[in-house]
Amino acid sequence: MPSKLTVGDLQVIRRVAVFRGLKPETVEHIIAPATAVTLRRHERIMRQGDPATAFFIVIDGWVKLYRSTLSGDEAVIETMTKGDSFAEAAAFTGSRYIASGEAVTTARVGRIPADHLAKCIYENPLIASSMIASISTHMHHLVQQVEHLKVQSGVQRVAEFLVSLALANQDKSAVALPYDKVLIAAQLGLTPESLSRAFARLKEVGVAIDAAKVVVKDVAKLRQIAVNDRGSVRGSLRTMH
Repeated sequence: MPSKLTVGDLQVIRRVAVFRGLKPETVEHIIAPATAVTLRRHERIMRQGDPATAFFIVIDGWVKLYRSTLSGDEAVIETMTKGDSFAEAAAFTGSRYIASGEAVTTARVGRIPADHLAKCIYENPLIASSMIASISTHMHHLVQQVEHLKVQSGVQRVAEFLVSLALANQDKSAVALPYDKVLIAAQLGLTPESLSRAFARLKEVGVAIDAAKVVVKDVAKLRQIAVNDRGSVRGSLRTMH
């Protein structure tokens, strides 16, 4: 059931990229009717093909965006966490959701009605400019992800993923995997078996995996593997001990 936003919820929502450049009073007007939804693991907040009645901001936890194929397979587009927004383009244009959204951990998500957003944009077109800029930046990020899937090896993709976790935790050597390995594999375009093999290869550079805990001895070395071209990755793994 939707609930009122708490002070902590509002602190997260006000800082999201989609509102960057807008005056504080404009942001307050946009989020005035917003509510919070608490999701259990595997609970869905939007369904692919349904009319876009709102856009969402992750306040806490993790949410995956995915598309379902005619054969029933699932293609993970990306995972969202605290401070990320999604479905704003669909809400902005009054179209349908192009993907489904599902909690992969217990999550708290802010919901802003699409009809209210449309009214705010009609009253203040600058809101549209700000949202378009944010959506464009997000699309650029997705294009980069597709590029990585095309040109990076599995080991490089896993290395880059682990570097992002370490950096998000201020370069701490021990971090927790945010969600299960099956989802990590799907996000990185790998099979679970390929993910396991990549983890095994990265042991050579001091990456230790114990259940959901990861110890990275040298983030710089891991980053080097992530950015190296395919041909030099094998050499890096042989020489970095």
